[in-house]
Amino acid sequence: MGQVHGRVPGASEMRAYTAAFVARVTARSRLPLDYSVASLRVVDFLIDGLRKGGADREQADRTLFGLGAYVGEVLVRRAGAQWVDYDEPQRAYFGQPVGVRMPDGRVWNPLGKVRNRFESGGPEESLQTFYLTLHGRTRRAVA
Repeated sequence: MGQVHGRVPGASEMRAYTAAFVARVTARSRLPLDYSVASLRVVDFLIDGLRKGGADREQADRTLFGLGAYVGEVLVRRAGAQWVDYDEPQRAYFGQPVGVRMPDGRVWNPLGKVRNRFESGGPEESLQTFYLTLHGRTRRAVA
């Protein structure tokens, strides 16, 4: 799992963690990770590439966490969500320490959604479709 100083980052650290991940990933290639909704299709392709390349979940874990953080940050920037630390029941349910809360109060698990895409590989787990089908999102300017 993605770690900062030996631990998984909390909600207040996710924006900085994501920015560092994007800088690291895009320094090696010209991936269009610009926090746009269209860039979520690139995330789908990256995850599919990890699967097709034969990476197991343990090998891909850090990258998957970074991609999940990126998806969450797209929700924050484009849909008005905010990063939240899950309470104990949410941690147990989602299997993650952080997620996002949408303006309508619903909580989503972008980190888990990325893992689901990696594990199943099916189009029903598309991250771009995930964003587009969220109800109750509001438009918000990029911060």
